[in-house]
Amino acid sequence: MSDLLNDPIAGAAAEETGKKAHPKKVRVVPESLKRFREIHAQAAAGGPPEKIAAQKAKGKLLARERIAYLVDENSFQEIGLLMESRCTDFGIKDKHIKGDGVITGFGRIGGRPAAIFSEDFTQLGGSLGRTHADKIAKLMDMAADAHIPVIGILDSGGARIQEGVDSLDGYGEIFLRNTRSSGVIPQISIILGPCAGGAVYSPALTDFVFMAKGISHMFVTGPEVVKAATGEEVDFETLGGSMTHASKSGVCHFVANSEPDCFRQVKELMSFLPQNRFENPPVMDTKDSATRRISLLEKLCEIDPRKPYRVHHVIWWLSDDHKFLEVHHDFAKNIVVGFIRLGGQVVGVIANNPAHMAGALDINASDKAARFIRFLNNFNIPVLTLVDVPGYWPGVAQEHGGIIRHGAKLLYAYSEATVPKVTLVLRKAYGGAYIAMSSKLMGGDINFSLPSAEIAVMGPRGAIEILYSRQIKEAKEEEREALRAKLAKEYSDKFASPYQTASTGSIDEIIEPSQARARLIEAFRLLAGKRRPGEHAHTGNIPL
Repeated sequence: MSDLLNDPIAGAAAEETGKKAHPKKVRVVPESLKRFREIHAQAAAGGPPEKIAAQKAKGKLLARERIAYLVDENSFQEIGLLMESRCTDFGIKDKHIKGDGVITGFGRIGGRPAAIFSEDFTQLGGSLGRTHADKIAKLMDMAADAHIPVIGILDSGGARIQEGVDSLDGYGEIFLRNTRSSGVIPQISIILGPCAGGAVYSPALTDFVFMAKGISHMFVTGPEVVKAATGEEVDFETLGGSMTHASKSGVCHFVANSEPDCFRQVKELMSFLPQNRFENPPVMDTKDSATRRISLLEKLCEIDPRKPYRVHHVIWWLSDDHKFLEVHHDFAKNIVVGFIRLGGQVVGVIANNPAHMAGALDINASDKAARFIRFLNNFNIPVLTLVDVPGYWPGVAQEHGGIIRHGAKLLYAYSEATVPKVTLVLRKAYGGAYIAMSSKLMGGDINFSLPSAEIAVMGPRGAIEILYSRQIKEAKEEEREALRAKLAKEYSDKFASPYQTASTGSIDEIIEPSQARARLIEAFRLLAGKRRPGEHAHTGNIPL
């Protein structure tokens, strides 16, 4: 007992365990602990009340509220809370702003760790100074060492003018780390406010960009600068709003209706991704039978090859529990990309969409698919290609815009990818576009076809106009259409039949349409050991 009386730490421990130490006294909070709690509370409060009120008035969440929506409850561990700006000019140092406009730390999403930073617009407009950048850079370094994803929530006025070139150097520090971590750990950017000037290039270097309608804006130069430089008048939403970047520029991959909806989408995406290039994506149990029959594909065999349909329906019916997370929904709609599971295993889908531009490949579709394939290859996610492509989209704009150069990116991405690649030809597969869509001799591991597929240099209708032009011209006008139909069928049976393609080995097997799901699942199971995570060459996920 005397030892406990003389040792305050031991005495406190005894009290915690219920042992008697000395006569009970009123516990006094030590001054050091009291001071710590005051400073911590002040730092965690964010900006001044009027700035917080202004943020709320815009319908926007605060930086800490955003993190709370994203991570598992009580899992966030902050670092750098008390860091302050090193700027001595313009009175910034005298304000003693704790955190310097950004919250950094680690949390869990679905039980798995992730590094997270959230810019705080209530502190100096979330502007990036050198300390702000140092905090993000330190977090990114720790995430790279720990092999865990980085998620950035951006809401910033851009570079902090008061700190001059130091703030620009800070962006350089971040861009360098974005690039070094590319293809090693997943990087996700969530734009929930302004993101302007040099700040836009960090999100562009990451794998996926999320925006929310009405509150997210990205642009290199704002409306006023655009007007001064070019005379064009444009508002924030038209210049750099969520739908502009989702449908026109392709910068944005996912658009949300609100901030909570945005965080829900991020968590759904994370459920498909591995933590790093040294892991496989997470497997999820499903009660959906691997042998479930797909009657929809039998009906597809009856549809005229020129008739459009949404390929989404095929993807939904093939996937486990009919779940499909589409990426880039509003951009280059002639090709569809996203994540599904087959037999519990994550698979990336690339599919031509006949409902838009007949599913033809163009500049934007090539860029969209190529970068997605490179992401899949970096992170050990198998590739499923669903083919229904009439060719490359013709026109002067496409040629002058560089369809040759952009189309080559798709060829390169497929050829470079060493993850399991399974292809299913649904209907048309014509010309160079057939080659580009993961054909057998481009490195496809297992290539299937439906019985109704047409695989040829070009479509039967176009081919006969070249091969039988004289015969068609010499026929009576009232007989020409019947002649065309007859010649097209003959050409199709001889030169566009999947049986002819299968006879040369360019297709591994023609399958029963209703058994497509079972055959695809079995194919990916067979190829599961093709490549060990991390053994592939590190290429990075360069923006395309």
